[in-house]
Amino acid sequence: MRTLTPKELKPGMVTLQAIMTPYGQLLAPAGTELTRQIINKMKLYNVAFAVVNVSNKPEEMPAAPKKAKTRVEEAKTHSQKVMESGEFKNFQMDYSRALAHLKDVFDGVVHKTYTIEEPELVKSVAPLFASRNTITELFDMIHQMHSLDDSVYAHCINVALISRMIGRWLHFEQHDLDTLTCCGLLHDIGKVMVPSEILNKPDKLTDDEYNIVKAHTKFGYELLRNQNIDSRIKRSALMHHERYDGSGYPNGLAGELLSDFAMIVAIADVYDAMTAARSYRVPLSPFQVISNFENEGFQKYHTKYIYVFLHRIASTYQNNRVMLNDGRACKIVMLNQNSLSRPIVQFDDGECVDLSTQNDLQITRIL
Repeated sequence: MRTLTPKELKPGMVTLQAIMTPYGQLLAPAGTELTRQIINKMKLYNVAFAVVNVSNKPEEMPAAPKKAKTRVEEAKTHSQKVMESGEFKNFQMDYSRALAHLKDVFDGVVHKTYTIEEPELVKSVAPLFASRNTITELFDMIHQMHSLDDSVYAHCINVALISRMIGRWLHFEQHDLDTLTCCGLLHDIGKVMVPSEILNKPDKLTDDEYNIVKAHTKFGYELLRNQNIDSRIKRSALMHHERYDGSGYPNGLAGELLSDFAMIVAIADVYDAMTAARSYRVPLSPFQVISNFENEGFQKYHTKYIYVFLHRIASTYQNNRVMLNDGRACKIVMLNQNSLSRPIVQFDDGECVDLSTQNDLQITRIL
């Protein structure tokens, strides 16, 4: 009997104890012979180890001729490679400095001891976007930071970076890019006024608690109202939970009554929240988030912004290796323009599958 990590497990080993996800879901009962798909699912759901019998038949059988390893077996996961890179270590240091500065800004605004200077605020996060070589690299870094820090401050930095990227895709001028970055950095400042026991509650919120959380948009606007900053920053704090069809809060505004910058921040806010882990679910992959946006329809978000965002995100992962919900690894070979969350993928044996015709399959992880 041995306790092994998913990296150490081999197909054919037999489980001596049930394999459960951190959220209590059963992946394999005791006595299951492990397959590559089960091991991949353990990695997907961040299962740390399995207790197995290592003396079962695969080890007793004569050694079969060695076969060339597949690319999946031979390479580290994309996530591992990102986190072990020197670029990510530099990103972490810059991120930590930006995080500390943003916390000081929030505290100073709350206690009325700090006057916001937009250029200084942008400068504090400039190393995070100035040194990233590609769109993919920036989003990879943001995704990895979720596992290290999921505070309000980290979320605001992520939303600022994603919002700025959307602004670049829309060809905004430098001044507008900087203002949009500040919109992201300050959009959730009102959450520091929400009691931590409510904000960090792992269980479902009561109606009263949810109403308090929703009030963070008004709290944020009040904190920023008298600061000498661009009005779009104040409106983004107030309006980032409004929706283009009028279904949002706090005022149920719709259409052209909403600030364009608030609508961009709204998209970045939802994307970052969905790709972070929550007590009730594992982090969603970018393609699962795209699927959620598609299912909601474009009516909740400004069409011009959501269309550009989804196409750019999907295109970012063209030719990437991904994992499906059945545990199989494959490569994205072509996007479906009418269903961006369901591209055409190719398996290692050359078989291609159009996910838009396979409703039971979805991309759950970038490899």
